[in-house]
Amino acid sequence: MTRTLALITGASSGIGAAYARLLADDHDLVLVARRADRLGDLADELRDRGAAVEVLPADLATREGIAAVTERLAAGDVRMLISNAGAGGYAPLAEVDPADIDHLLTLNAVAPIRLVRAALPGMLAAGEGAILTVASLLAFSAGSTDPRAPRRTLYVAAKAATLGFTRTLAGELADTPVRVQVVCPGVVATDWNSGAGRSIPWAMSPEDVASASLTGLRLGETVCAPGLEDQDAALDALLAAETALVTGGNRPVLAARYDRKPNS
Repeated sequence: MTRTLALITGASSGIGAAYARLLADDHDLVLVARRADRLGDLADELRDRGAAVEVLPADLATREGIAAVTERLAAGDVRMLISNAGAGGYAPLAEVDPADIDHLLTLNAVAPIRLVRAALPGMLAAGEGAILTVASLLAFSAGSTDPRAPRRTLYVAAKAATLGFTRTLAGELADTPVRVQVVCPGVVATDWNSGAGRSIPWAMSPEDVASASLTGLRLGETVCAPGLEDQDAALDALLAAETALVTGGNRPVLAARYDRKPNS
């Protein structure tokens, strides 16, 4: 079997490491994360299983980190890109340090788009490729007032951007061999966000998230919500609501509630 090359960000632990372990039997790997020591340990483990592994330490919240990974992708040999690196930054917006805004939005939203742009030409030229980006079920939560949800304005903004980007890109690439997917798990038992998920008994394992994503890719899913049983019905309802908003609101006259004279 011919081994193809996969690049995984946020690969040093959690969902990223789970992807790497699942792919190591038939893919060579480029592992990207900030923690070089953890990357080295994982690389040694995967090399013992026969995978050729490159280690690329990079912080994707920085321009330098993004440049290092996009330069590697520009070589054109990566056939699977998994953008998993991210951070929570949960806080009411008024309490977010202004210096953290660019950091969080760059890592969670800008970097995945930049990496996709770098990887696409090589995939299109080769006539094969897959792009998987890990977002969150919170991407759908902007209108939710559930008191159990974290204060998440910046995080939702970034993950909703990733969701919209991937769904739209899927349409753009529909007539090409390149497949795209956005993964939207709920709470996951990882070290992410200071390990908060590990204390929640109903958190999903990172191995299940990665396995569901790869299975969903084979099934042709653009959106993968690993814990959602009737995903097709939910996404059909979402599309119907979006279509109603776009087509219903795109009119040259005001809606009746606005078409009133002053003081009437």
